[in-house]
Amino acid sequence: MGIPVMADEFDVGGRLKALRQQFGLSQRQLADSAGVPHGQISMIETNRSSPSVASLRKILGGFGITMSEFFEPDAVTSSQVFFTPGELRDLTSLLYQDSEATQQKITIKQVGDAKAHGLQVLQERYEAGADTGETMIEHDANEGGIVISGEIEITVGETTRILKAGDAYLFNSREPHRFRNISDRPAEVISACTPPYL
Repeated sequence: MGIPVMADEFDVGGRLKALRQQFGLSQRQLADSAGVPHGQISMIETNRSSPSVASLRKILGGFGITMSEFFEPDAVTSSQVFFTPGELRDLTSLLYQDSEATQQKITIKQVGDAKAHGLQVLQERYEAGADTGETMIEHDANEGGIVISGEIEITVGETTRILKAGDAYLFNSREPHRFRNISDRPAEVISACTPPYL
């Protein structure tokens, strides 16, 4: 089951308001704990403003819930052990909802319930020309992976390297990082991140 994009079919404002009330917080208290402007919570809750992924992630951090849990409130923690390709959760639209072009070049799928296990295992595919963006990614975790096919350019801090099939990486995700496929064929990576950041 994929995660819906922040669009008309999902009431982002209503969901945020229900969560805030469930936790017994005022809009001001939530804004203070998330480090966002006070008016932003009101604007989101009334659906007058659509939050960026970064803003929503900060706000949800105050509740201790993941983006997946926000968009799938009724999902039951599964004790499932084995997964077919069709059972992987597509996180692509969640990560790159602001860029349709990026969604067409990068596919990110998650194995099972990452939060329940404290570990996010991902299958990543980068088409030729794919790029996670000039704004480097940073989050509170550690991650590693192995390139399964093709090649991918990875920048971590000041270091950049092109990894080919069989090469691997492991780093502190608080270091700014970026993934780019500068070749003319797709690259596939199997990665893990702990704690889960989506």
